[in-house]
Amino acid sequence: MHALPPFHLAFPVHSLEAARAFYGGLLGCPEGRSSDGWVDFDFHGHQIVAHLAPEELRAAAAHDVDGDDVPVRHFGLVLSMAAWEALAEKLRAAGTRFVIEPHVRFRGQPGEQATMFLLDPSGNALEFKAFADPSRLFAR
Repeated sequence: MHALPPFHLAFPVHSLEAARAFYGGLLGCPEGRSSDGWVDFDFHGHQIVAHLAPEELRAAAAHDVDGDDVPVRHFGLVLSMAAWEALAEKLRAAGTRFVIEPHVRFRGQPGEQATMFLLDPSGNALEFKAFADPSRLFAR
């Protein structure tokens, strides 16, 4: 198995303090470099950068995916099932309001997966998912 190169994602936020509380505090992402206008986080080995740009924020359109109203613009991680379950419990314990509650979609199909969606304080949608069989990530 080869190591994947880390991705880089920049996204707008209304408040760097709120981004630090959410990404650093709630999700446990170590903080990297920052300035008065941005802060980067280690998102499980990937670099995500919250840019102070409230004028760029807007509600995400949504599409139906297996009966869920999935925000079109979103990002997230594919975790191990154990890590996904632990994160779901941590988020529930913190009183997180989910856009889509943690559950299994595409049950009995090649793409069966556990998924959950939530918004950061600026309304950016995140999805965390897991596969009982990780080799099925791109199964058709």
